[in-house]
Amino acid sequence: MRVPAFEALLSDAGREVLEGVDPGSAVRDQLGTASLLRSDPRVAALDPDLPVSELVNALLTQVSLRERGRAKFGDAAGRMFFTPNGLEQSTRRVVAEYRAGRTAAVAGAVPAGGSAGDLCCGIGADLLALAGRGVPVEGVDSDPLTVAVARANIGALGLSDLARVREGEVGASAVGRYPLLFCDPARRGGRGRVFDPAAYSPPWDVATGLAGAAEAACLKAAPGIPHEALPEDASAEWISVDGELKETALWFGALAEGTGARRRATVLHEREGLLAREGAAAHLDADPGAGPAPVAPARRYLYDPDPAVVRSHLVAEAAARVDGALLDERIAYFTADTAAVSPLWRVLEVVEMLPFSLKRLRSAVRALDAGTVTIKKRGSAVDTEKLRRDLRASGPGSVTVVLTRIGDRPFCLLCREVGTPSPG
Repeated sequence: MRVPAFEALLSDAGREVLEGVDPGSAVRDQLGTASLLRSDPRVAALDPDLPVSELVNALLTQVSLRERGRAKFGDAAGRMFFTPNGLEQSTRRVVAEYRAGRTAAVAGAVPAGGSAGDLCCGIGADLLALAGRGVPVEGVDSDPLTVAVARANIGALGLSDLARVREGEVGASAVGRYPLLFCDPARRGGRGRVFDPAAYSPPWDVATGLAGAAEAACLKAAPGIPHEALPEDASAEWISVDGELKETALWFGALAEGTGARRRATVLHEREGLLAREGAAAHLDADPGAGPAPVAPARRYLYDPDPAVVRSHLVAEAAARVDGALLDERIAYFTADTAAVSPLWRVLEVVEMLPFSLKRLRSAVRALDAGTVTIKKRGSAVDTEKLRRDLRASGPGSVTVVLTRIGDRPFCLLCREVGTPSPG
């Protein structure tokens, strides 16, 4: 999709045609929808200098991406514009709004008449969230189509008084330009996803230099970024949504001072529930005085910490909250005598624990009359799908089977789910 074809959709006539395309029909019968659009004289009139096929492609692309975008942006996706890469790489709305709320608390760092900077702004997810919190912000991106899409989103959501976007390269020359800064370096190249921070665009040393020079800054990184790559002057926050780890946010300057901790795990929810309805977040902070978690045999309850807790290396702090202990010092399960329900972990009641053996496990599952088997594992090489078939479970009940290792021996724990946080 080229910029002229996209911009043709932004006219009143283009928006009318776009809104007239039924998303369901376009998904079910793309060829038929394309044929109808090619025969519609309004499409050709959008830009007489462009081939009708290019305009049709631009229309169908937006219809398809808006439908896909609902998973990240909810109903707002129906008014927004996207590129395929922009949608894939954009921040989920719940994460962007959480971060924007924290950033807005220090928005006084922006001088009167100035703007915060959103470098590598993409289609504008974070920029829109900041502007929605009343923070004046300027986005910067090097791709002309992405800039056009971000501008369209600013207009579509009525934020033109607070947000703008310009085309430009993000490099060391931007150091000190924005007192309040957000940067999301590109982590995808011509060969796909990039895992080495030095290969980000801008490179990691440039991005951290930009963030460190600002009065307050947030730098977004992949959730799997090595801990040794984290700058000493930043607070790191691992963020998950509905049990799926999404990103690492690094906070600098005035934004780093709010946590009082070097590392934090944050759990957000989009699904119905207390956190989703109230826009709340559950946090777990590093305790500089905490030592290693104790190791002990299985107790009545098994705790499965959220991926944000695991990746932030805060399992010991999580276990300490419930007077718990690890089953094995190398595995991120911990056990306790009491059940404390929290968004930061799942709690399972241990029904039976035995050394791993297919024959013995199958017998134990049958004894529980379980036909629905949920299998979780850490420290186990067992093929879970093959195991599920081999168990041949057929009863009316349900059970969670946890596969793990204690020392050098494989074990399995048969458990029942204790519960999830009340939606209020």
